[in-house]
Amino acid sequence: MKNNNVNRILIVDDEPDVTELLKYKLEQDGHVCQVVNNPLSFISVAREFNPNLIILDIMMPELNGLQLCKMVRSDPNMNTIPIIFLTARGEVEDRIKGLESGGDDYMAKPFNTKELLLRVGNILSRKGSNESVNNKKRIQIAGVVLDETLHELRVDGELVILTATEFRLLKLLMLRKNRVQTRENLLVNVWNYDTDIETRTVDTHVRRVREKLGPYANMIETIRGVGYKVVNIE
Repeated sequence: MKNNNVNRILIVDDEPDVTELLKYKLEQDGHVCQVVNNPLSFISVAREFNPNLIILDIMMPELNGLQLCKMVRSDPNMNTIPIIFLTARGEVEDRIKGLESGGDDYMAKPFNTKELLLRVGNILSRKGSNESVNNKKRIQIAGVVLDETLHELRVDGELVILTATEFRLLKLLMLRKNRVQTRENLLVNVWNYDTDIETRTVDTHVRRVREKLGPYANMIETIRGVGYKVVNIE
C-alpha cells in the first residue's frame, strides 16, 4: 500500500555514482527516491513522480540545472517544489545564480551526506509546517494579498507565482510589519540556518520578491547594514 505521508525526492545528476549514493542515503532516511541521469527526460519524470523535493545538479550536458529549475518554476503544477542545487561549482557568484534562478538551497561537491540529509529534512519540515500550521491565513498590505490557505500571492488582483522560500520570506516580513528583521534573523526563521551561513542568500531572495511585487516593491525597505522591514504604503 502506498504511504502518502512519505516524502518523494527526485535526484537529477548525470553522474550515476552520485545519484546512486544519494538514493541509498535518502532511502535509508525514510524517503522515496526517483533518479534521473538524462536531463532531457527530467520534466516528464518530474510530472509523473510529483516530488516533494528536487535535488538538482547544475553542470549537466544539453540542459543544465539552472535551465531545468526555470522550467519547474514556470510550471503551475510544480512551481512551489523546493529545489536544492548540488554542483561542483561552489563559488559565491555561482550560488547566487542558482538562488536567483529559483533554487531554495545550494551545496557544493564534494558534499557531506549527513549535512545534505539535514538540509533535506529542514526544507521538508518547513514545507510541511507551512501547509499545516498557520496563525494568520490572509495578510494584506495595500494591493498585496498573501493567502496562506491557497498558498498564493496576488498583486492588484493578479496572481504572482512565488517559490516556497519566497513565500515564507514575504509572509514573515508582512507578519512583522514595521519591525526590522536582520539578515541573520531571516536566515534562522526562513531557512533554519545557523547565522554563519552566507547572508547574501537573503539579499538575493529579497530582490526576487521585490521584482514580483511590481508597483509595491518599495513596501520592503532596506535598513542599511542591518536587514529589511515591510511598511505600509499607499
